[in-house]
Amino acid sequence: MAVEIYMPKNGMDMVEGTIVRWLKEVGDHVDKDEPIMEIETDKITMESESPAEGYLLAKFYEDGAVVPVLTTLGYIGEKGEKVPEAPAGNTAAAPAKEEATAKAAPAPAAEPAPAKEAAEEEAFDYHVAVIGGGPAGYIAAMEASMHGGKVIVFEKSVLGGTCLNRGCIPAKTYLNGAKYIRHIQDADTYGIKVDQKITVDMEKAVANKKKVVKTLTDGVGALLRSHKIEVVYGEASLASKNEVVCGGKSYTAKSILLCGGSKAGSIPIPGIDCKYVLTSDDILDLTTVPKHLVVIGGGVIGCEMATVFASYGSEVTVIEAMQRVLPMMDAEVSAAVEKSLKDLGVKVHTSCAVNKIEEKGKGCEITFNESQKAEADYALLSIGRVSDLSGLGKLADEIETVRGKIVVDDHMRTSIPNIYAPGDLNGKCMLAHAAFKMGETAARNAMGIDSVCDLSRVPSAVFTLPECASVGLTEEDAVQKYGKDKLLIGKFPFAANGRALACNERAGFVKVIADKRYKELLGVHMVGADAAEMISEASSLMAAEIPVDEIADMIHAHPTCAEAFMEACADALKECKHLPKK
Repeated sequence: MAVEIYMPKNGMDMVEGTIVRWLKEVGDHVDKDEPIMEIETDKITMESESPAEGYLLAKFYEDGAVVPVLTTLGYIGEKGEKVPEAPAGNTAAAPAKEEATAKAAPAPAAEPAPAKEAAEEEAFDYHVAVIGGGPAGYIAAMEASMHGGKVIVFEKSVLGGTCLNRGCIPAKTYLNGAKYIRHIQDADTYGIKVDQKITVDMEKAVANKKKVVKTLTDGVGALLRSHKIEVVYGEASLASKNEVVCGGKSYTAKSILLCGGSKAGSIPIPGIDCKYVLTSDDILDLTTVPKHLVVIGGGVIGCEMATVFASYGSEVTVIEAMQRVLPMMDAEVSAAVEKSLKDLGVKVHTSCAVNKIEEKGKGCEITFNESQKAEADYALLSIGRVSDLSGLGKLADEIETVRGKIVVDDHMRTSIPNIYAPGDLNGKCMLAHAAFKMGETAARNAMGIDSVCDLSRVPSAVFTLPECASVGLTEEDAVQKYGKDKLLIGKFPFAANGRALACNERAGFVKVIADKRYKELLGVHMVGADAAEMISEASSLMAAEIPVDEIADMIHAHPTCAEAFMEACADALKECKHLPKK
């Protein structure tokens, strides 16, 4: 299906652009994101990139044309594809259109094709079968249903997947408890006198967690019923490219979506099977606060659970094999989170490998860094999650995988064209909100609607105290890709933000990274109160390609923590008025 090339809107004030010159001619092959033309606005001259891979089928405007934003300039597609006619009155496009039409001369279309397609669909029980009812699966099922599909979902446990049942949501109920404890401890600052002796009733905490989870999982079930989507409970797997087996019964579908999600990872070290070693699934059901807890792995889960149990009263030790906690985040963000953990009393050991775990009394002893030891009631193994490939069944050797993850293209399509694998199974971005978008994309393609999934601006958040969040390139990655001299970097501390000071949340900062030539926002990184909420503004503006100078000019409500983002953008331009002049 041919894809439009249109005049981009690079900035809120841009209403038209000039095509300086086309970099490709009709018939030329173009890669996705390859520069296809140069355009000029009232601010800058820049290259515009191809929205897809294919051949330039038509140019509707020639060099020098002044065109309103979002106007179709031409088409990219496969050789021989037909494209719409040029806009009325656009005579400059005639030669390109004729050439495109000549190249497009297809073989006569077979009239009975639609009837044949309908007959093929009738041969299957369903248009779409979805294995897994987590974030990718249930959203995909509803998306396919919205486009007229007859859909079935297979779920082996409880709808909602890891996120709702064993991950994001349960963890956040505990983390909110940790936040309450922080507020109680800070109450005296505001002249509020409270008993500073704080205890946690874990049985109540677990009961509250289960109540929240059940509300959400029941809600997912209600949503699927509202779309008339059939749900079958049990272990499902592929019997062929169009057949799913579950509970001894067979179900056929034109397209199948593998949405099996992930499971807790493990490592081959002596004693890993000790009964006092917990996974991230297990620890959320503890009904007592451990006196000593060792967390093996300083990633997202490790840092969040260390925050929870240190706040609840445990003596916590974190052992991380990499040089810093949260190694995937910006280095300054990692350093700030490590400091916040230490402020809670957490002992943090980085660049340390765990050598063995031994049962010792009613707990365990962890040996790390060859000779160092840490005793604990429990050890939490939080080294990340791995794709759950159990649903591949008889096609396990046919569907292409790399290092335990299913290979998919931007359409979420596997090596078998009618089978898709959105979400954690493909390992592209193991976050629930990314799974939502991947599920939507897979469902649209399964229903014959060409759709691609861009994961380049997916925000991520870690709910430590304070929170941290990120979208786009880290400073290290941006320097490696563009060079330090090609970047604008701005930073604004929450210690200079009025709302943060009033709320006694002065720790942290907002950092922005932008391209010096075009002022394009490349990355935003935050540590501070409500960072997980604020990152969405940065992500949205990046997706809209709003340059950093325009963001610095936007009016933000005062006093709010969100002002720090605007101030960081101004600092990148050396125009921040709430920091000393540079």
